[in-house]
Amino acid sequence: MSISQVPLSRRRFIVGAGALVIGAYLPSTGALARSNAPAASGAAAFDANAFVQIGADGVVTVISKHTEVGQGVYTGMATLVAEELDADWAQVRVVAAPVDTHIYKNLAFGFQGTGGSSSVANAYEQMRRMGAMARALLVQAAAQSWKTSAQEITVQAGRIRHAASGREAGFGEFAALAATLPPPDPASLTLKDPANFTLIGKTRGLHRVDSLAKTNGSAQFSQDIHEPDMLTVTIKKPPRFGGKVAAFDAERALAVPGVVAVKQIATGVAVYAKNTWAAIQGRERLKVTWDDAQAERRNTEEIYAEFRQVAQKTGVVAKSHGKPDEVFDKADKVIEAEYTFPYVAHAPMEPLDGYLFWDGESVKARYGCQIQTLDHKQLCDLFELPPDKVQIETILAGGSFGRRIDLGNPTLGPDLAADMAAAAKGIGPGHGVKVVWTREDDIRNGWYRPMILHRLRGAIRGGKVVGWTDTVVGHSWTRHSAMDALVVNGLDQMMVEGASEVSYTFEAFRCDAHIVPGKVPTTSLRSVASTHTGHAVESFIDQLLQETGQDPVEGRLALMGDAPRAAGALRAVAKAADWQGAKVVDGRARGVGVAKAFDTYVAQVAEVSIGEGGIPKVHKVWCAVDCGVAVNPDVIRAQIEGGIGYGLSMALYGNITLKDGVVEQSNFNNFRPLRIDEMPEIEVIIVPSSEKPTGVGELGVPTIAPAVGNALALLGRPRTSLSLPLHNPTANPASDKERT
Repeated sequence: MSISQVPLSRRRFIVGAGALVIGAYLPSTGALARSNAPAASGAAAFDANAFVQIGADGVVTVISKHTEVGQGVYTGMATLVAEELDADWAQVRVVAAPVDTHIYKNLAFGFQGTGGSSSVANAYEQMRRMGAMARALLVQAAAQSWKTSAQEITVQAGRIRHAASGREAGFGEFAALAATLPPPDPASLTLKDPANFTLIGKTRGLHRVDSLAKTNGSAQFSQDIHEPDMLTVTIKKPPRFGGKVAAFDAERALAVPGVVAVKQIATGVAVYAKNTWAAIQGRERLKVTWDDAQAERRNTEEIYAEFRQVAQKTGVVAKSHGKPDEVFDKADKVIEAEYTFPYVAHAPMEPLDGYLFWDGESVKARYGCQIQTLDHKQLCDLFELPPDKVQIETILAGGSFGRRIDLGNPTLGPDLAADMAAAAKGIGPGHGVKVVWTREDDIRNGWYRPMILHRLRGAIRGGKVVGWTDTVVGHSWTRHSAMDALVVNGLDQMMVEGASEVSYTFEAFRCDAHIVPGKVPTTSLRSVASTHTGHAVESFIDQLLQETGQDPVEGRLALMGDAPRAAGALRAVAKAADWQGAKVVDGRARGVGVAKAFDTYVAQVAEVSIGEGGIPKVHKVWCAVDCGVAVNPDVIRAQIEGGIGYGLSMALYGNITLKDGVVEQSNFNNFRPLRIDEMPEIEVIIVPSSEKPTGVGELGVPTIAPAVGNALALLGRPRTSLSLPLHNPTANPASDKERT
């Protein structure tokens, strides 16, 4: 996924109550949009589109168009503004933007939302320029007030100075005057030379802007919302996907103290209560008869069997070059492999929840909304209201990993926005409702990473890998959703990302795919297609290199002539890990994985042994990442470390299985996450770069599974047992074949 930067066309500066507010016109806006974004401390609330506000007290408020779900985006947005503004970091605050696609759209996607590891990448120039414009106006105001030239004014750490006269002031002293001045021509603004950065790329003194509130408990998440007369709602949903309510008995549920109503709604049967505990207890006592006539009734292995049958034929070609059939016919040896990937739940620490108030004429929702444009449209449609009658206030969310991306897929069923709307309409206008999903709801009724199968073939001639084909079979999470446009001529680009373009050059190459319809709801998961393409590609290239007697590192480098940045990341991680070849020392082996995703290059080496009960024990992971300019190195390291932990959890244990169409897992006891004592030591190497920033939030995930799997192969695990999850050597067995 590439980032396409869209330049700002012109700027507006708005004065209000002693505060400098900086807004922007983006291409396609007809007028300066109004917003309800909160103002900086010490200044009256403003009602205008804005990215930056400077209050009379000198506090700088950055309006973030991206949702903070723990990835550090608030800190990233603040850093970009503060760098060009030369602000005092201690005086910088961040708030969420209101819903306004024209003003706050993600420049990579064209709609307002957070995802695809695109936040810093798409906002890098935009937010820096907003900071630079604020600085220019403050300098102009100071020069006018002090009757001197703007060239004689300096700004450092939130202080405006005139050395010749010894005058000095804070931002707040000139905010009101600055807001009355004509805005500078955007083309006249020169952004800083990276050599002069004081915040971008630095770590000392640059704490995360959201850490304190999260530490002391003052940060508000959806579960913290308690409004007068609010009703907490739990929803009983069909145990089988595609099932419907046939009948229900609410007598025992209504007997629970605190339960006030039970209603059949569009998304299930809702229990309305005065508190969360009552809502949960009432739902447990609710008796529902389900109509499963159109529901999913298969077991996991039946779905895999369908995939295997489909994979026998070439699908829609995503990319091809050379003459694959001819190269394979003339090969000395052909290696075949199959890798399967189960449904996986996202399992964020905070399950889905959200508050919504409907008065019959308008709607106000408050929750950790991730894709504002899509959620806003859904709510408008569900309530049959015009856009100006629906407001969404985005607040912090306790993780997402893709789970909070609500694509409004009418084919596969409703999600949180539809739940909130149905709950509000079920009880009637005038009642605030907080819809709560439990952990069990999230795992049993959630939206999953699609089930996928890769059928790979490699051609070897003269001791070299000359041919490669990969047939990808599985469900499409974009089809029939708000992102249906990504399916072109039967090909879902999100299925083959990381497989249709690899870092290796072959004489002949083909990647094709089949979309298999299903009734299990699926959506994007952290690192999207790379959750499976990364493992399939890197496991198979490792096998082919082993077959030809080549070193995993040197063999990869020999094939990377057209991928210099991928090669650079691999060299960096090999150096850091002191790579000395594929061997077993004291019961430990090292495996390699390389990937490109979201325009970022990442390479990992994992040191692995076989632990108790045959469970792989990962001792240390080295990870090199080339993400362009490192805006916040500490945040990058944290994201890579967290991504490795998340990816390792999925690689070892992530598995949602169906029995007669019912999900067998329910909580962390049987959908096991990585335990704290299983987290390996991690060393992150950030490759120096002057390229524009690219994605980081998902990049720790794709290569940990193949790095671990390739180490396990050295330790004696058969390649046929390296489908995911890795903790079960007999899970989804395939076969490796060769022809001589």
